[in-house]
Amino acid sequence: MKKLDAVFLIGIIGAVVFSNFSGVTGTVSKLEKDVLRMHILANSDSTEDQSVKLKVRDRLLECSEEIFGENFSLEDMKKNAGEKLDAINKIAEEVLSENGFSYGSNTEFVNMEFSARKYGELTMPAGNYDAVRITLGEAKGHNWWCVMYPPLCIPAAEEAVSDEERAVSYTHLRAHETRRHL
Repeated sequence: MKKLDAVFLIGIIGAVVFSNFSGVTGTVSKLEKDVLRMHILANSDSTEDQSVKLKVRDRLLECSEEIFGENFSLEDMKKNAGEKLDAINKIAEEVLSENGFSYGSNTEFVNMEFSARKYGELTMPAGNYDAVRITLGEAKGHNWWCVMYPPLCIPAAEEAVSDEERAVSYTHLRAHETRRHL
């Protein structure tokens, strides 16, 4: 874990130093090129689909060293992820099957737009980032994503309980709003 912390710290320091010399636009542009994200899109917003999305996330993060390798360079992570898309998809489908879901998943390496996201005191700006994207079933539900490089996924995954609580609260809120509008 100390190695991950060091890589993360170096990335943050580099971003701060770079922003002082090139302005915000330059920082976003550079940051987009120096980040790898993971994006998981749930089948739907049902409590069950949101919960299994988080289970897929947890299993993938448990296997992240196997998938992305022990080297913590961006190039190595992208290369390993690209070569292991089938393995990543197999892991997602195993979790779906273990939890009684008959729909499948699709895994691809993409460059896609992300909205801004705050991680504690750090804000990841909106922009187009490379990502390992896992879509579950019809992929019509809310998503979960994190930054694989520099490694910000582990702290985000530790928030699993609150993520699940938010998924349940969101589903109950939507059900209440639907009943209210009937």
